[in-house]
Amino acid sequence: MNLTAENTAVVLDSTADFPEAPQRFPNFRVVPLYVRFGDESFRDYAEMSPESFYERLAVAKELPTTSQPTPGDFLAVYEELVPAFERVLSLQISSTLSGTFASAQTAAGMVEGEKVRVIDTRTVSASLALLALGVQRRLERGTTDEEIDEFVARYGREHHLLFTVNTLEYLAKGGRIGRAAALAGNLLNVKPILTIQDGEVVPLKKVRGNHKAFAEFRELFVSTSADSPGLRVGIAHAAAPERLEALRTLVANERPQAKIEIATTLGAVVGTHAGPGTVGLFWFDDPD
Repeated sequence: MNLTAENTAVVLDSTADFPEAPQRFPNFRVVPLYVRFGDESFRDYAEMSPESFYERLAVAKELPTTSQPTPGDFLAVYEELVPAFERVLSLQISSTLSGTFASAQTAAGMVEGEKVRVIDTRTVSASLALLALGVQRRLERGTTDEEIDEFVARYGREHHLLFTVNTLEYLAKGGRIGRAAALAGNLLNVKPILTIQDGEVVPLKKVRGNHKAFAEFRELFVSTSADSPGLRVGIAHAAAPERLEALRTLVANERPQAKIEIATTLGAVVGTHAGPGTVGLFWFDDPD
């Protein structure tokens, strides 16, 4: 079966931090997760913007919690899409970080036929958005299920993801700290450099201060990439726009041919687990 942007829909969840996707691409939809402050529940992006989330987080007495979409949330989107599209590709946050993938699978099982394919991307945030953009490029030129599977597998092997947080407190309290638990115990001004490997948060090293963290980002970015038009880059931040701009400048200086495909603010759900001050850099080589 030939898959195109006209006959194939792409469904993301809100942890891709790509809320503008449906406006950019008519075949895209986003299913929101939920963030809860006390007894109040909000749909990520749809009912709580990143800006209002970080304002509220700053004065909250207790940290918010998050929850995955229900199967019914996904089913409503799938049922809207199935009459209009021959295939639905549903790209979800890593199943090791959230139950979102399981909800999507349950919903897909309720749809007649086999139009809906749910994919565990093993990643999150702008990295998930970069993957979705790569899928869309293939749809726009025509592709197959097999090529999509090969691309997702290659992305899993070859993409790079770095992030640093102001404190490990948010990852720890949200239960997403993974092997970075070895770095817990907030030493003064120590910045952990983290990645996600096979869906788990993994520490790379720890440095002292934002300046050294930024230098580490530069070294790792330059040592694992080449300057070419096929270099795709994503940047994400949590209430730290100056760090996003610093990374934008880094990319422009070190890899001027690279394309920054997404520069985004972490939404309420990812922001709950990463915390304010987080910044991430994501890159992948994918020539046209």
